[in-house]
Parts: sequence; C-alpha cells; structure tokens
Amino acid sequence: MFRIRRIYDDTLPLDRQAIAAAQAILREQFQLLSSEEIEALPDLLGDPVAHGFRTILFVADARGKIQGFALLMHFPDLRFCYLDFLSVPKAMTSRGTGGVLYERVRQEARDLKSPGLFFECLPDDPALCADPAVLAANRARLRFYERYGARPVVGTAYETPLKPGGDCPPYLVLDPLDSLRPLAGRRARAIVRAVLERKYRGVCPPEYVDMVVRSFRDGPVRLRPPRYLEPRPEPLPRRAVGPDQRIALVVNDRHDIHHMHERGYVQAPVRVDRILEQLRRTGLFEDLPARRFPDARIKAVHDADYVDYLKRVSLRIPEGRSVYPYVFPIRNQAKPPRELPVRAGYYCIDTFTPLNPSAWKAARRAADCALTAASAVASGQRLAYALVRPPGHHAERRSFGGFCYLNNAALAAQTLSALGRVAVLDLDFHHGNGTQNIFYSRCDVLTVSIHGHPSFAYPYFSGFRDERGEGAGLGFNRNFPLQEGVDGHMYRNVLARALGEVQTFGPSFLVLALGLDPAKGDPTGTWSLGARDFLANGRMVGELGRPTVVVQEGGYRIRSLGTNARHFFQGLWQGAFGR
Repeated sequence: MFRIRRIYDDTLPLDRQAIAAAQAILREQFQLLSSEEIEALPDLLGDPVAHGFRTILFVADARGKIQGFALLMHFPDLRFCYLDFLSVPKAMTSRGTGGVLYERVRQEARDLKSPGLFFECLPDDPALCADPAVLAANRARLRFYERYGARPVVGTAYETPLKPGGDCPPYLVLDPLDSLRPLAGRRARAIVRAVLERKYRGVCPPEYVDMVVRSFRDGPVRLRPPRYLEPRPEPLPRRAVGPDQRIALVVNDRHDIHHMHERGYVQAPVRVDRILEQLRRTGLFEDLPARRFPDARIKAVHDADYVDYLKRVSLRIPEGRSVYPYVFPIRNQAKPPRELPVRAGYYCIDTFTPLNPSAWKAARRAADCALTAASAVASGQRLAYALVRPPGHHAERRSFGGFCYLNNAALAAQTLSALGRVAVLDLDFHHGNGTQNIFYSRCDVLTVSIHGHPSFAYPYFSGFRDERGEGAGLGFNRNFPLQEGVDGHMYRNVLARALGEVQTFGPSFLVLALGLDPAKGDPTGTWSLGARDFLANGRMVGELGRPTVVVQEGGYRIRSLGTNARHFFQGLWQGAFGR
C-alpha cells in the first residue's frame, strides 16, 4: 500500500529523499533530459515566481519508498495546469501506481479551476515516429490517457518538428476533466504561448512560437476521435479534498474520563463533541489514531521530578476524589512539603486545577495526541490537529495550573525542533505562560502570544510586552497583550504583526496553540470575535505556508464553539492550499 503525498520543498529529510527518488526515476526513464534539468527540481519547487509557473510534485510513497511521481505545472496568471512528467520506476510498471497518480493530478487541476489538463505525448502515427518499439510505447501511453477522456488536439501545427525532418514531435494532449464545455481558440492560444515560452524558454525560437500559436483558430479546440476502443472506466467518486490535503485529526479518545462538576470547571467534555460535530461536515479531515509515546518524551519538556510527582500522586488519589492546592509558599526548591494539598501548591499556580486519577490519564493521552500530530507533520503531513482536553499551554516546566498539566503545544514544538526551527503561535485569550517558560532561554523556538493583558486576564503574572526571553533566547519571545474590548478588525491587525514576527524568524514548522475563547460571549474572555473573524484568522495563519500542528487550548461558549472551530479550519485550509 502507498499514499500519494505532496512535496512542497526540501525542508524535511523525508522530502529530500522523495525528491532524490523522483530525480532517479527521471534519469532512468527520460534519458534525453539533461542533468541540469533534473538537478533543478528542488529550485523549481522552492521558487515559483522566477519561472512563470508553480511546480507541484506528488509522490507515491510506500513507507518511505517512492513508487512513482507526477510533476504538475500551474500557471496561476492564466489559470491552467500542465502535466510535465508522470512516471514510475521500470521495475514497478503495470501496478496501478500511474493511474492513482494521474487521478490525483486531475483532481488538483480541477481544484485549481483549470479548463483542462494539458500535456505532451509522443505520437502513435507511423508517419511521425519511425521506431516500432517507440511507436508501441507511445500507443500504450495514449491508450492509458484515453481512458480518462484525454486525446490529442488536432488541426493545429503543434506537432511540427523544431527542425525540419525531426522524428517523433509530440502531440499536445488535452484532458477536459469530464467537462462538456469546449476550450475556445483564444484561450488555447494564450495557453500554448505560455507553454512554449515559459516551459521551453530558450528552446523554441519566437517565429516558431508565433507559427504554432496562429494555427489555433477561433472556435472550439478539436480533439482527435477516440482511437482505442477500451471502455472508459467509471470515474472514481470525486472528493473535494485530496488525501495529501487532508488535515490529520488526532482526537483524545479518553478526554471524557476527566470531568469535574465543581468550582465552575468549564473544561466540560461536551466541548470536544461540539467541535467534532462541525468538523465532520467539512470533508477536510482524516482521522489518525493516537500513538503511545514514552515518558522520556514528556520529560524532554517538563522536569522529571514534576512528571513523576504528577503521575504518582494523581494515581494514588482514590477514584471520585480530588485534591486542590490551597497553600502557595515562596518555593524552596530543595524541600517540598510533605502534606499532599500543600505539596500540590508547590507544583501548582492556582486553586482550581485539581489532582485526581482521571486528570493524569486524560492529560497523558492528550500529550500522546500532540506528539502523534507532530510526528505526522514530521513525516510530511502539511496540517495536523490535536483535538484534546485537558489543554496544556499554562503548564510550565515544573508546574500545572489553568486546567493544564502537560504542555501539549510545547511537546509538539520540541519534537519538531529536532528537524528545524519552530515557531509557537498562541491565539488563546489567556497568555501561554507555560510555553513561554519552557522555551524562554532558547533561540531555536520562537514563542509568540496574543492575549488579554495580565492586568485583568489569567494568569495575571506573565504575558507582559517586555518579556522578551533571556540568555540565548533573548528576543525570541514576543507578547501582544491587548485591552479588554477587542473586535475582529482590531484582532486581525495585531495578528498580522504577530505573523510578521513569525515570518521574520523563518521557521520550518509552526505550532499553533488554538484557543477559541476570543469568541464573543465566551465565559472566560472579554473579546467579541465571530465566525467570520475566525475564518479570516485561519486564512492568515495558513498563508504563512508552513507545515503546521494545531493544538486545542481553550474556548468555552458551547453554543458557538463548533461553528467557530469549523470556520477557523476552513480558513486555515484555504490559506495553506491557496484556495
């Protein structure tokens, strides 16, 4: 089994390997290509502007082994797509990989509103191709594409050899993508000129380009009648979102064991249910089960003594009982108190976050979800969402509070930091004091937070503008504390500044601590963002173009929670994939 995966650039080692594999197939299957053309592939992916088209690479990936690839060119100014290469290794032909890749390319062309999918095929006419072996291969290739409705354009000079007497000049083939609307000659002329002048820059003389373009007359472009009589297969069900564009969804399937009915505990299980109800409607998500990770991954972010204490003490408390901290001494790091409620204060920052067996179990599972989402992005997934409770961004290196026990966003960032620089953007109404604390002395992880000013918003003692990091981390922590009354327009202005900080930092990955509590009417916040604001915010974040892990934090107005989440992710997806 394999999956079709889109390669955006050569940031990840896994993607560099995939690009190298595609280059090896090019060398094997297209021996007339120059080494310079093959070696240019990473540059084509990374710099779409210089060439006049955007290069899109899809690979068929079977656990890291590349079984084929497709290279698509998107000309955004003319809104059409051109298939440059589709190939598998010689040893893997006739296994169906090419068909799956071609279906994915067709889907991408549809999504990009292309009037059809254009490409070249060598001719199946003996008058144009003298070599019987090459002729047979050309016929097989055109037979394959004809199954999808793709046929050569006829009545033009496109297959005129560049040099008189040249052998095997290519056909221009058009796949209408199941559309019944014919392609107009005027549109075809602009498309053909773009192909000859940009793709074949420096190869086709201007007079040759003009001659070919003029041969496309006004009126509809004509395709050759079907020549291969194999019945066309039933089209596959159309999906709005390709598999490589799905958002990996990792849900804490044990979150509901932790539910408190006292002290105004707003972290209710229904929150996850409401979000899921709305997300299922979008077709953007693909479920990914949480994996179990060792405690060592937790201790890479939190002090070992703190993790051991939290686990040991929580599991010792009888079921149905909770311990709330009530004493908060000036901490003596060497001598923690013995009495449990007092000792809880040694590790806690408030009086309303309880210790009990369900809290530890749910928090530990949430940590696994965040690590699973980060691992998915590290393996090439573009977007992943850890829908978890309890949240985590108030959990510091050695303390819990704000309903948070283990810092899920920090765990994701720590995992990804092994592969490149990471930015953590916290959009919760409350300051992410825990994430700031964990990375405050580091320069490889930028932490940025937009939140209510600590003069009125929890956690009160952190989140000020002048907290900029320390030591090696000086300048790598940015806080944007805002006033009590903030609407969507005001928020977007600040978000643009925060995203500017992220862009300047130039991370390889983004971890987004998503709070939905900036919403109008949220019981823990004072701002007034609506669904359209969350849509716009999501799009702005997606337009950063970074592989992104989203980790759920706050958001407690049940009536609007799911709708706001759905709008945010629709915007994030649209921004990330240019829709």
